[in-house]
Amino acid sequence: MKFLHISDLHIGKRVNEFSMVEEQKYILNRILAIAEEEQAEGVMIAGDIYDKAAPSAEAVQIFDRFLTGLARQNRKVFLISGNHDSAERIAYGSQIMKDREIYISPVYNGTAAKIELSDTYGSLFLYLLPFIKPAVVRHVLEQEQAKDLPESYHEAVKAAIDRMEADPAERNILVAHQFVTGAGRCDSEELPSGYSAMPPGNSKELPSGDSNAIPSGLSGNPSADHMVSVGGIDNVDAWVFDAFDYVALGHIHSPQSVGRETIRYCGTPLKYSFSEAGQEKSVTVVDFREKGQVELRMVPLVPLHDMRMIRGTYLEVTARSFYQGMDTEDYLKITLTDEEDVPDAMQKLRLIYPNLMRLEYDNSRTRDSRAMEAAEDMEQKSELELFEEFYELQNNQPMSEEQTEYVRQMIEGML
Repeated sequence: MKFLHISDLHIGKRVNEFSMVEEQKYILNRILAIAEEEQAEGVMIAGDIYDKAAPSAEAVQIFDRFLTGLARQNRKVFLISGNHDSAERIAYGSQIMKDREIYISPVYNGTAAKIELSDTYGSLFLYLLPFIKPAVVRHVLEQEQAKDLPESYHEAVKAAIDRMEADPAERNILVAHQFVTGAGRCDSEELPSGYSAMPPGNSKELPSGDSNAIPSGLSGNPSADHMVSVGGIDNVDAWVFDAFDYVALGHIHSPQSVGRETIRYCGTPLKYSFSEAGQEKSVTVVDFREKGQVELRMVPLVPLHDMRMIRGTYLEVTARSFYQGMDTEDYLKITLTDEEDVPDAMQKLRLIYPNLMRLEYDNSRTRDSRAMEAAEDMEQKSELELFEEFYELQNNQPMSEEQTEYVRQMIEGML
């Protein structure tokens, strides 16, 4: 039985104020074509369908056409909500759509959707776990007057999986949308303001000396120079997925496996930040055979317009010999190395590169300025503020009031 694994469509997203709608329409049509070419039994969509919890009418229409296209191909669809989605909106009409074999995760109430499929090798059980927070699972367990309520994301997901009672002797698939410890991420996962995971030499980068290397145990093609590792108390350890032959993950935008090859983030179908410029986006094809036999392949997704970075002096990047043969309509970040600012550089460069998204300077003046700003910023912030920024950078979300108060007490005890 063959499936496609996709996630993090973020329909309706804008990148540097450029709408990605036309790109998204194009790439979703490509995914429909790949589903037909591969003759996939179904498509797993691991969350973040939309970029906002209340998507625009246009975004909803785009996804509607995509689902309709899969239904016309007689593909099964297995769909969960992500942290960007409204679980209630995503689940709307799920009972009706189930008749067309479009299976959508309901709002989590303590029970995850379970679908039984069958092929020549026997039964295959597919579980749908939408993005969950510890408070959601705690609420369910409190109503049951259970003990040992989960505090962390790891404990919450473990509790949710334990309730599934998946038989490890059977063939099992899980579709989920969480951080898994050790995964690498990139800028489009919304790092805190003023930070990015770009390599040294670009503006607004991580402070000098930070290591962006990808931890061991990852596979796929995450660009190590453009990523930071995810780890912390709000992450989920990979061993909680031991009962599943394949875990189709969403949430991280770079394609990679974590812990083992079959715990996989397929990544976004499009590049949503310049930290992803060096990546090759793809659809993951998952071929299930007998128990323990899972074959993975990546089918490349070529976008309508690529996202690239170029650098040089103004005269260099505007020379015909420089851009001749280049697709000048790609989405670009241009870094000028001139020592002096070029008047109206953005407008002038867009005459050649109409989809220029960002213009930066990298010269002795800007490097000195960044170093001074970073030092001044550090001096003006308290120990608690610095810890809060570090936590948010690592976990892609701010600390809770309870966590903030705990850290405050620890710092006061050390001072």
